[in-house]
Amino acid sequence: MSHTRLLLLLPLCALAASAQWLNFPTPGAPRTRDGKVNLSGPAPRTRDGKPDLSGIWHVQPTSLAEMKRLYGAGVSTVEVPGMEADTISKYAVNILLDFKPEDSPLRPEGARVAASRAPGTNPADSCLPIGIPAAALVSEPNKVIQAPAVTVIIYESDGSHRRIYTDGRALPKDPKDFPQPAWLGYSVGRWEKDVFVVESAGFNDKTWLDLMGHPHGEDLRVTERYHRRDYGHLDTEMTFTDPQYYTKPITIKFTQELWPDTDILEYFCNENEKDRAHTASR
Repeated sequence: MSHTRLLLLLPLCALAASAQWLNFPTPGAPRTRDGKVNLSGPAPRTRDGKPDLSGIWHVQPTSLAEMKRLYGAGVSTVEVPGMEADTISKYAVNILLDFKPEDSPLRPEGARVAASRAPGTNPADSCLPIGIPAAALVSEPNKVIQAPAVTVIIYESDGSHRRIYTDGRALPKDPKDFPQPAWLGYSVGRWEKDVFVVESAGFNDKTWLDLMGHPHGEDLRVTERYHRRDYGHLDTEMTFTDPQYYTKPITIKFTQELWPDTDILEYFCNENEKDRAHTASR
């Protein structure tokens, strides 16, 4: 991937990562003697004994040194606050990063689709959803609200949300049985001991898997595994299965860090939008 293209893609990671709700103390958070939240304290649990995943989470960023090693020294020249290369995960740029070129699972048709996607053509550039996994890997945090029959994830990156049902319903096996293809798919969850397992399907094919433009089809299936190992860290694994564009499943692993005493921002892309007029010149 060229340095120039990466620099054009990074502005999708749009808002500054800073305190956003007047430092309102998180109720029940374990704290050290100086009043700071003890992020290595025990993970909270719900009344039924399950780990409580609720909170404001932000992907553990890849270091600037590592981003330079992966994508070149020019990655650090982005100077828009909140869009720095070391505020995102390396997988936000390239979900296939762990594969050697000769072992890439990308089918020729998928490579052609990715190559045709120029900077400025991402749906997010038109105020459409970023999609998963990118919405969880960029500069903005996300908020998890866990209730007995449904868990909701709200993404600050584009103001979208996912509903993960835990009321016993199952996903249809046939994509035709979903109400309609959805930007964020349809999701059901279950617990395997202390790990929250989410199965999703019923996606449309409009979002990108990463900023490079790796595609997916409507038969995409996603399996997520969430483990809150302590108060401040949520270990996350995502596996993407899409036989249309990939020869085998793709799995990425990353950690999300809790942002205590804060909240996510309201986000409306069309308000004061000024980027679209410039995309034609990119």
